[in-house]
Amino acid sequence: MRLPPGPPEGLFGLGFYRTLRRDRLAALAHVARTYGDVATFRMGPQRLALLNHPDYVEDVLVTRARLFKKGRALERAKRLLGEGLLTAEGESHLQQRRLVQPAFHKPRIAGYAASMVAHAQRAADRWRDGEQLDVAAEMTRLTLTIAGETLFGTDVEADAGAVRQALTTVFDAFPLTMSPFAPWLEKLPLPSVKRYERAQATLDRLIYRIIEDRRRRQDDRGDLLSMLLLARDEEGNGGRMTDRQVRDEAMTLFLAGHETTANALSWTWYLVAQQPDVERRLHDEVDAVLGDRAASVDDFARLPYTRMVLSESMRLYPPAWAVGRRAIEDFDVNTYTLPKGTVVLVSQYLLHRDARFYEEPERFDPDRWLPDRQKGRPKYAYFPFGGGNRVCIGESFAWMEGVLVLATLARRWRLELRETEPIPTQPGITLRPRRPIRMQAYRR
Repeated sequence: MRLPPGPPEGLFGLGFYRTLRRDRLAALAHVARTYGDVATFRMGPQRLALLNHPDYVEDVLVTRARLFKKGRALERAKRLLGEGLLTAEGESHLQQRRLVQPAFHKPRIAGYAASMVAHAQRAADRWRDGEQLDVAAEMTRLTLTIAGETLFGTDVEADAGAVRQALTTVFDAFPLTMSPFAPWLEKLPLPSVKRYERAQATLDRLIYRIIEDRRRRQDDRGDLLSMLLLARDEEGNGGRMTDRQVRDEAMTLFLAGHETTANALSWTWYLVAQQPDVERRLHDEVDAVLGDRAASVDDFARLPYTRMVLSESMRLYPPAWAVGRRAIEDFDVNTYTLPKGTVVLVSQYLLHRDARFYEEPERFDPDRWLPDRQKGRPKYAYFPFGGGNRVCIGESFAWMEGVLVLATLARRWRLELRETEPIPTQPGITLRPRRPIRMQAYRR
């Protein structure tokens, strides 16, 4: 068996793990630059492989997806998410996807648009001219309320602060979760373990409160939660979801349904504020399309530059920065063989910034999404929502929300960056800003 090259493993396979803990993105970028498109390293007893080419991404996510199951990060995420859509495998995943899919069909997404715009308008009404905002906190509050109403038919705005704090605690525990020693460390009464358990309890209380309230009223509001409680797997055994399945799906979609979009919008405002020409063109398009009226579902297709801005933001700062899969049998790639059990990583963050596929890859340039400039670029050089049969079920929801929220807020406000130093990333479960993004709001 010929293994790919990689960094020195060190004592007990912990040599590179220490480097990875210090700066995950820089460490993986170093591996790709130094050892090529197929490289391997160890984290204690676990062997990992980094595959850094669009062809290999397609292999892992699409062509030979049957040779893999979920990777270590999502296996560990079961502690919070249970057996939800993100973490389930095999037939269980297919059954759950069939049950949830109708909530994300095109007519349903169109129906959510009015709620997305209404909540964005409420946020725009709340801001004050000259006020300094933490944009990441504002976008989290906004997307949380949108997720609460569209997915669960309930108002969770009052819980936004507690949810954000709980998620911050959960994400801060990510290094511990990914440690080779996590199964043992999580059993110790460490302060970080206690904080994680309290954060999970906070999120559980919110989800169970919403589910209990809906069961008590027994009404069908046409939202995702109603569908979860009433749905039957018509293509399978005709059964309904158990209470535990409803909790796991609700937790998964609630967290995924707002966290990733909040990050995408936060990084978008950060980038736009640094490019006056992009900001001007964004405002010009929004003014021409919307004028003085509120956005609607029909405006989504009329805002191509707004979508290009969001696309470029997710290229540079993809909310999901890497995908991991565990090989269930030996896997041949290039001239190498990865042994069964290897965790294979493909990274959106690395490939989205690869000079082979993007001219001046570090530059924020929405025009690179013009049709003529996309010709010849491999499909999986850009995969912010993953790919294959496990592509993000909420992709259409996220595009609709991102574009309409961005347009609604940009119609009335210009945000000026107050930070003088670059905002560092925090690559945990998602790609968050490491510190608040402070911006000054100016009424247009």
